[in-house]
Amino acid sequence: MPDHAPLWTSAEIEQATGGRLSGKGFEASGITYNSREIGPGDLFVALKGVRDGHDFAAPAFAAGASGAITDRPLDGGSCVVVADTLRALEDLGVASRDRSPDVRRGAVTGSVGKTSVTQAIKAGLDLAGPAHASIKSYNNHIGVPLTLARMPRSTARAVFEIGMSAPGEIAPLSRMVRPHAACVTTVGPVHIEAFADGEAGVAREKAAIFEGLAPGGVAVLNGDVGFAAVLDAAARKAGARAVTFGVDGRHDARLIDFETGPEGSRITAELYGRRLTFALRQSGFHWGLNSLCVLLMLDALDVPLETGLAALADFEPLAGRGQVSVVQAPGGAFTLIDESYNANPLSMAAGFRSLGARPVAAGARRVVVLTDMLELGDQSRGLHEGLAGPIAAAGLDLVHTAGPEMKRLHEVLPSDRRGLWRETAAELAAEAADLAGPGDIVMVKGSNGSKASLVARALAALGQPAGRDGPGAER
Repeated sequence: MPDHAPLWTSAEIEQATGGRLSGKGFEASGITYNSREIGPGDLFVALKGVRDGHDFAAPAFAAGASGAITDRPLDGGSCVVVADTLRALEDLGVASRDRSPDVRRGAVTGSVGKTSVTQAIKAGLDLAGPAHASIKSYNNHIGVPLTLARMPRSTARAVFEIGMSAPGEIAPLSRMVRPHAACVTTVGPVHIEAFADGEAGVAREKAAIFEGLAPGGVAVLNGDVGFAAVLDAAARKAGARAVTFGVDGRHDARLIDFETGPEGSRITAELYGRRLTFALRQSGFHWGLNSLCVLLMLDALDVPLETGLAALADFEPLAGRGQVSVVQAPGGAFTLIDESYNANPLSMAAGFRSLGARPVAAGARRVVVLTDMLELGDQSRGLHEGLAGPIAAAGLDLVHTAGPEMKRLHEVLPSDRRGLWRETAAELAAEAADLAGPGDIVMVKGSNGSKASLVARALAALGQPAGRDGPGAER
């Protein structure tokens, strides 16, 4: 199918959704439910949420929308009228999948690393041919069908991120994607407040991604997690071929060594018995296993190993997920590691270990600035206090904190490691100049909802970045 073909015609939308056209026929080159993202020729889907999307149809048409999916005829443009606009979006996603039966599809879930692993897989798919993937963290009941519906007709391979915040969400989305390969990056205490049995419930929910696998599909799973048996059982129940990654010699992909440095990291591993040594621009220790997950997924999607290694070599940290910069502050330059997008006990420990492995100049410090980890339910206090152990093990020098949950960590830290504590991230951000000194390496990490990004931005604003130092460094 030529690339200039429209993404959707009004007739195709009618057929996919069972809707009826009100107004003139149209062609759409893109699709969105956010009227602020409309570009000329896009299809606008009027979803009902906190606000009714129908209220934004007029500005969408004014911005150039070629048509809309609505539950009633509207003035200002052509509409395909349906009974339920969210169901219509789901139908459009399924129709997109079914009209391109030769597309090799992958799906990614896990307690940590979903978005980064998804985008690293996409980097490999891009080198192998026309590819498509989730953007941002479009991984829920809206983001997954939207990503499917946006899939160009010329796509050869695609990868989809699938997330959850409560039981029963992953399996329906996986069945919608019907992937040929699906992976679970890891399992940990994330969203545990939604599960009566904590991590065990999280593991079962993550394992549900295998329920949607196409016949003959491949299940890629982390064989080192405590609930690996749960993942393996779910994969085999689905009739999948299960492959594992980890540090144990029995795994299909085995991490042998991980060396971190200012320019990124170097990995030694075995993949199906073949010994490999390759470089990454990522410096976090968790990228040792993440890279093996990526390579197994690419292999399952028929991407050559050499192509996957080339993609990993050039893959830079995503915004808020390990980007490293040197900030020229008035009192002297320091290194900022921005891990502010999200946090949980697993990713915190990995971040501390990575920071502890970075060399610092004499008199300089390894500093962490932490905001609350969210959605931990009645385990929150223990999990926050428990961060003191991996902080000490990593040999970190100073810990600044913000938020009521992080106050618990603050109170159990030894006095020589205890930095500032403030009630909110905004209050701590206002004192950014007091958080770092010359030569320090400062990592900012916390849950997105606890606004760790405010602190990261405030630290960056202390000076103009002088250049890159670390993953993705410009030389």
